[in-house]
Amino acid sequence: MAGTTSTTPPGPGTYDGNGLHDDGYDDAASARWAPEPDKRPGRTAFQRDRARVLHSSALRRLAGKTQVVTPGTRNQAWDASPRTRLTHSLECAQVGRELGAALGCDPDLVEAACLAHDMGHPPFGHNGEQALNTFAKDCGGFEGNAQSLRLLTRIEPKRFVPTDGGGVVSVGLNLTRATLDAATKYPWPRGGHPTDPASVKFGVYEDDLPVFEWVRERAPDHRKCFEAQVMDWADDVAYSVHDFEDGLHAGHLDPGLLLAEPERSDIWQVAIGRYVPSDTDPEELAEALDRLLEQEWWPHHYDGSAVAQARLKDATSQLIGRFALAAEGATRQAYGTGRLTRYAAELVVPREARNECAVLKAVADRYVMQRAEQETLRADQRIVLAELAEALTARAPDTLDPQFRALFAAAGDDRARARVVVDQLASLTDATARSLHAQLTARR
Repeated sequence: MAGTTSTTPPGPGTYDGNGLHDDGYDDAASARWAPEPDKRPGRTAFQRDRARVLHSSALRRLAGKTQVVTPGTRNQAWDASPRTRLTHSLECAQVGRELGAALGCDPDLVEAACLAHDMGHPPFGHNGEQALNTFAKDCGGFEGNAQSLRLLTRIEPKRFVPTDGGGVVSVGLNLTRATLDAATKYPWPRGGHPTDPASVKFGVYEDDLPVFEWVRERAPDHRKCFEAQVMDWADDVAYSVHDFEDGLHAGHLDPGLLLAEPERSDIWQVAIGRYVPSDTDPEELAEALDRLLEQEWWPHHYDGSAVAQARLKDATSQLIGRFALAAEGATRQAYGTGRLTRYAAELVVPREARNECAVLKAVADRYVMQRAEQETLRADQRIVLAELAEALTARAPDTLDPQFRALFAAAGDDRARARVVVDQLASLTDATARSLHAQLTARR
C-alpha cells in the first residue's frame, strides 16, 4: 500500500498467530497495518474502528450520493424523502450489527464494516460506477468496492506514517485487519473472480495489493470472512426492503400490479440472471412473492396517508426481521450455539429467503430504476462524468482538490495520474459533480 502511487510506507504490523481470545478473535485480527497505541485504555480495537468510520468525511459525503431515487427529487403528492447512500449504510449497519451479535460476531466490527462498505461508491450510484469504469479502463478500471478499500487504507486522511525518504504517507483510517476483511465483499483483484473471470466485480486495485495481501494473510483464497458474509446479507436485506419502500413512497409502484400478468412475468425476467441464478424456475419466484403477499402485514394499498405510512413502515420492519431471522436460524442449525467469527463458519441463508429478497430487488428495479425518465437522467449523468473526467485530466493538477493535487504531482506516470483523477471523481457527491462540471465546461 502507498499513500501515493510512487511511495511505499513501512511494512505492516506483525501477524503473530496467537490463539483466539474469549471474544472469538486473535491478535492478528486486531492488528493494524501501522501499529499504534490506544489513546483510551479499555476501549476495544473494533470500537475504535467503528468510531473512525463514523467520524470520517467520506461517510458524511454519502449523504449526497444516489442510492436508487436521486436525492432532492419529490413526488407531487407527498415528499418522497428518498434514501441516500448514507441512510442506506446506516440501515445496513443496524441490520448487520444485530444479526452479527446474535451469531457471536463482535458487533462493533460488523457495524464498522457495514458503515464502510459503500464509502468508495461515486456520485450517481451504479450509473456513476459504470461511467468511471469506462474512463479508468487504462489504469485498472473502477469498482466501488475496490475504491472503498483504497479509501479506507490510503485516501481518507486520518493516520500518516514516515517514509524512508523522510516524508510521510497516508495509511487512511488504519483500521484493523478484521474490519478491513469484513468490509471486503469481493476478496479478489480484477479478473480474479473464482468462477467467472469476466465478472466486473472485484475488491482491490493492483496498486493496493500489498495491503490487501496483508488483510487476507492466512485467509482461504476467494472466501469472504463470516463478518463480511453478515455484512453482505445485511446489505441485501436493507436495500431490497428499503428500495421497495422508497418506490411506494415516491408513487412509482402500485402494489396491485404484483397480483397480475404480464407484470409478474416481467418481474421474473428482471430477477433471473441478475438477482438469482440463471437456471432459477420462475415458479420459485412466483411462490416467493405469493408468500409475501399472503402475510397479514403486506401493504396491498398505499395512498401516502399517515395510516398507510405506518402500515408500510411495519411491513419493512417485518421483512427485515423475516430475512435476518431466517439467516440466523439456519446458521445456528448448521453450527450450533457458539461464537461464529472470521473463518469458523459460513452464513446460511435459506433459498426461500434469498428468493423473497430477490423478488423485492426485481420489483424496485422494474418499477423504479427502469422508468423512462430514469434512463434519460442516467444518460445525462454519464455525460457529466465523462466530460468532467476529460476536463479534470486536461487541466490537472490545478483543477484538483489540494489533497489530490499533491498525489497527482507525486504520481510517477500517466496511469498513476489517471488513478488520482478517478479518486477525485469518486469523492464527489451528485451535487458537487454537477457544480464542478458546470464550472469547468461552462455548461449550465
